[in-house]
Amino acid sequence: MKNIIFVLCIALVCACSSRKKKEVSTTEELSKPELTQQAIQTSMSYLASDELEGRATGTAGLEKAAVYIENYLKANGIKPYFKTYRDSFKVKDIDGYNIVGFIEGQDPVLKNEFVILGGHYDHIGKGKTVEGDSIANGANDDASGTLAAMEFGRYFAKTKSNKRSILITLYDAEELGLLGSSHLATRLKDQGINAYTMLNFEMIGVPRAEGEIMAYMSGYDKSNFAEKLNAYANAEVIGFFDKAKQMSLFRRSDNYPFYKALQIPAHAISTFDFTNFDYYHHVDDEADKMDYDHMLKFINTMIPALEGMINAPNKEVILNNE
Repeated sequence: MKNIIFVLCIALVCACSSRKKKEVSTTEELSKPELTQQAIQTSMSYLASDELEGRATGTAGLEKAAVYIENYLKANGIKPYFKTYRDSFKVKDIDGYNIVGFIEGQDPVLKNEFVILGGHYDHIGKGKTVEGDSIANGANDDASGTLAAMEFGRYFAKTKSNKRSILITLYDAEELGLLGSSHLATRLKDQGINAYTMLNFEMIGVPRAEGEIMAYMSGYDKSNFAEKLNAYANAEVIGFFDKAKQMSLFRRSDNYPFYKALQIPAHAISTFDFTNFDYYHHVDDEADKMDYDHMLKFINTMIPALEGMINAPNKEVILNNE
């Protein structure tokens, strides 16, 4: 009888343990933030609205965008990396502001290494007037990339699935010559940051042509980044764009200052290839012209690729010998 009771107790303990594991698993699944087209569209509708007057550096519209991003980061548990969210710098007599959020890594050793994710939130302000409209709203360029970086930040802040630490970096004064990202890259270098990689999301609001790989990476041959991201995602997410080198895209976006200052793999990822959107630096770069199905797919597809990189036990992404 004692043996029977003992066996029954063991079975009961095992059953309870199994049930708890299922409950934990269910809780973990529920804790993953759901990304919706509506959420993306809501943020896009504000950042690319006429109220922000094209988000030119030093304007009231740019300040409103900065406050919106700060509030978003705070609401989603993303802490400031510096004393505040703002990394301030001067453009002659104008104040510029990068916004920098921090998500601490969960691994006691790997958390000392940083992955930097970003996009620029400024735009050109006014453009050539078309049918009475002179506001260049900058939906694709680069509210789309800004939103992608913000959503990646929200995901990792909520799931705490990042072994390495993450910086969510939104840059000002890109349109004036990469001034914001140059300032931040130099500041991080001077502080001795242990940076692993940097990804800049640049114009991901429209899909490429059917049959093309979803996105391409500038400076494709400078590292094994594309190869590794595709392996982590278990899909061909990042491809080669043959005109990128001809157009010097690697040097024309906010990844370049990080590559130059920190000597790390740093690339821009884009789905705009100059054939699939007619409104670059144009007043018709509007929120209603973005493809929200595509944006949702891009962000969701990139998440496992980013998780693979951020959580790899070793630094598998490396610069190629040139």
